[in-house]
Amino acid sequence: MSQEPTFEENLTQLEQIVTALEKGNVPLEEALSQFKQGVALSHDLQVKLTDAEKTLAEMMTDDDQTVPFETSADAQATDHD
Repeated sequence: MSQEPTFEENLTQLEQIVTALEKGNVPLEEALSQFKQGVALSHDLQVKLTDAEKTLAEMMTDDDQTVPFETSADAQATDHD
């Protein structure tokens, strides 16, 4: 069973595709194939970034509830006033 590529591996592959396409010496059929692969990689990377952002924007309370980070920080600020 093969492991899914990491975010960094996908980003490196996308950068390689972009570099190859920018050089312009890729046959049309291959360029189209690489472009499609690049779009798919870009989409996957965006999904992973969005998921990471959601994870970082939440925190766990003492009773194991997930709450938005801002809400928890705001509640702590008003508790200290």
